[in-house]
Amino acid sequence: MTLTIGQMLDRVFDPGTPVRFTAYDGSSAGDPDSRFTIHLANERAVRYIATAPGELGLARAYVAGDLSIEGADPGDPYDLLRTFRDEVEPHVPKVNELPEILKSLGLKGLRPPELPPQETPAPWRRMVHGLRHSKARDADAIHHHYDVSNRFYEILLGPSMTYTCACYPSVDATLEEAQANKYDLVCRKLGLQPGMRLLDVGCGWGGMVRHAVKHYGVTALGVTLSDQQARWAAKAIAEDGISERAEVRHLDYRDVTETGFDAVSSIGLTEHIGVRNYPGYFRFLKARLREGGRLLNHCITRTDNKHPGITRGGFIDRYVFPDGELTGSGSIITVMQDVGFEVRHAENLREHYAMTTRDWCRNLSASWDEAVAEVGPGTAKVWGLYLAGSRLSFEENSIQLHQVLGVKVGADGDAHMPIRPTWAS
Repeated sequence: MTLTIGQMLDRVFDPGTPVRFTAYDGSSAGDPDSRFTIHLANERAVRYIATAPGELGLARAYVAGDLSIEGADPGDPYDLLRTFRDEVEPHVPKVNELPEILKSLGLKGLRPPELPPQETPAPWRRMVHGLRHSKARDADAIHHHYDVSNRFYEILLGPSMTYTCACYPSVDATLEEAQANKYDLVCRKLGLQPGMRLLDVGCGWGGMVRHAVKHYGVTALGVTLSDQQARWAAKAIAEDGISERAEVRHLDYRDVTETGFDAVSSIGLTEHIGVRNYPGYFRFLKARLREGGRLLNHCITRTDNKHPGITRGGFIDRYVFPDGELTGSGSIITVMQDVGFEVRHAENLREHYAMTTRDWCRNLSASWDEAVAEVGPGTAKVWGLYLAGSRLSFEENSIQLHQVLGVKVGADGDAHMPIRPTWAS
């Protein structure tokens, strides 16, 4: 007996699963009255799922257009993902069911289809660009994620063009207010004053550089590995009339030669450099500072320090952040201390990142047709999945966001810090 697709799905999902499944062979499974219907449009969708069980196979079929979803907003599929997390429990079919499933799939059904163009190669195949976190391979990873389209990012991020966690002054604050508040918080933690020199590594579209120059009177240099970001930032700086005191370069942070900065901000870069490279990274930034200078490191973190950092082969690694690595705030603080920083403050903004990704999804949903026209349906779907999934992860405390403030203390022990923090906690 050959099983229908629906019968095979019944072996994977428990009866009463609150999602309806339909397939190209006319079969179905799950709850017929569900708000959500997942449709497998063709045989390739089944092959994607069969050859990569779990999130990666489903994502491949969805991004390729072989799996469609009714009842979920493609720009903000948060409700669907929450339903899967809370109420859907897929399981491995029983041993005595496997022969029947394999026979129904056939040899062709077990042959992996060509990957969607939005997916990066497996980590071992990326070695054509060099070893993990070599300059060439890092540049390729940054190009994959950040050189999507400046117009797409304008749709997604809004006027601030800031692709890092915001800091909401109140629960009803707008995304723009929260991003401005985040930059202001960083400036206050760094103790910026007119005439100081700021280095912003991984500067994105220049938001921190522009905010610090316009509101705190500093001279600022930002560096980014994304050529599109650097071009957008240069144009914005010129339009702001601050070119004499603000600059963004298309440059690897490791190639910055200037020293003697009063402050360094690193907002959303640490995720890309590799946990094993932390000592060299923080040592390099310390060498860019004068004595008494401050470093503010802002990055996504894990909830503990046990994980090795590297995540291989999943949806995030293959579609969103190739070679990205996360660890706990304790690991970051330890390395900062070990290279000579005095750590003066640490803060977790986890809930703020859940709100930030919520607002990015709202932006994407509100301009879905324009986003699809700009980058194509596959890429737009990747971003909807990624941001809604990230919101869930921050809400459930699977990942966090930490700001850690360190000072390069001189031989006399003077940290040049106030006796109590002068910023809002």
